[in-house]
Amino acid sequence: MNEESDRRIQRWGKALSIWRDVPDSDWNDLQWQMKNLVRTAEQISKLLCLSETETASLRRLQKQFRFAISPYYFSLIDTENPADPIRRMIVPSSLEETGGGEVDPLAEHADKVAPGLTHRYPDRVLFVVTAFCSSYCRFCIRKRNWKVSDAASTRAEIDEAVRYLRAHEEVRDVLISGGDPLTLPLDQLDYILTQILDLPHIEFVRIGSREPVMLPMRITDDLLRLLDKHAPLWINTHFNHPREITEEAAEACEKLARLGIPLGNQTVLLAGVNDDVETMKKLVHSLLRIRVRPYYLYQCDPVIGAAHLRTSIWKGIEIMEALRGHTTGLAVPTFVVDAPGGGGKIPLAPNYMVSAAPGRMVLRNYEGALFSYSDGEISSAKGGAPASSVYDLLTERAQHLIPQAQPHYERREAVALERSFAELAHSLTDNEE
Repeated sequence: MNEESDRRIQRWGKALSIWRDVPDSDWNDLQWQMKNLVRTAEQISKLLCLSETETASLRRLQKQFRFAISPYYFSLIDTENPADPIRRMIVPSSLEETGGGEVDPLAEHADKVAPGLTHRYPDRVLFVVTAFCSSYCRFCIRKRNWKVSDAASTRAEIDEAVRYLRAHEEVRDVLISGGDPLTLPLDQLDYILTQILDLPHIEFVRIGSREPVMLPMRITDDLLRLLDKHAPLWINTHFNHPREITEEAAEACEKLARLGIPLGNQTVLLAGVNDDVETMKKLVHSLLRIRVRPYYLYQCDPVIGAAHLRTSIWKGIEIMEALRGHTTGLAVPTFVVDAPGGGGKIPLAPNYMVSAAPGRMVLRNYEGALFSYSDGEISSAKGGAPASSVYDLLTERAQHLIPQAQPHYERREAVALERSFAELAHSLTDNEE
């Protein structure tokens, strides 16, 4: 076995895997991965050493919502940890049987204007071109689409959607999604991109894909040539946990970035996966290292069977509070809730405006310090002394209210003190001369 095989085995820990002896040439081959998708309760049971009760639950779930997991992505699971975050995202759970939720919580069907085409926002549309993914996330907003079929759009359906776009010149931006559009045969993906970008009012196309995460072998030279042909393109990946950023995933993103394709990331906030500050901070920092910009942090939608993966909205606010100002703004996504019934994305953030009066506001920064800010004609300050209340700031009696023991201000005081000593020493030297 070579180094790559050793690395795969190390991922699985002590677990015996049916893929242990697979040659690297097969393991890194897209077609081999697709032919060996984990699709049955019996396969999952064998890989995770499940009880008969757990296996029976999987069989029942399979009748409701199909599942599939690529061998590559399955290899990221710590098979000895039932609460493993990768496992929670991808392996069906008996909790899906008891959780509530809706089939179409975002009412995409209500805004459907042509096959696969949702027109909700003024100048952009969502174009779902396939229900197939190489691996099916348990929290997927479009579980309904792959419940009974994972078919791609037909040529006739694509043409009908393009006819709608041709008639609506206000649309300048098309988001191609699925399923996963990068799983399509290259000739079909080429046809879709050609038809859309031939419309003069379409300025650019975005592709939403989890393939760089779940099956980086998909980012082949042939695919790269096709994507390069259809610039300008943007790609949004879907990394949800730092362990998904493997050497293979990093290499796939590097190949896309070298084409000049801007890469953003849409993370879903998931209970037991990334709902703590340390994990989220590690994720966003790791994304920047592979040239992927954190774009959105989504509140997990109330999709059927995903209640056990949802957190409180306050958890998202808490995480944003710990990111904004505490790390580079490049690493801070926008936290959004998709409003029920098709209301669209609503950005949420901690409240940084504490109070307001005509011409003046009291603002809070990431450290909890409060500042008086003129919201009109700038007036001269009425003193630099710290405030004792928000009222002092609002009435311009003071400029700031700083919490005690803040490293930022302690460092500032230390620097000021050091400068004072230096100036004093310089003054004494001048006098002696």
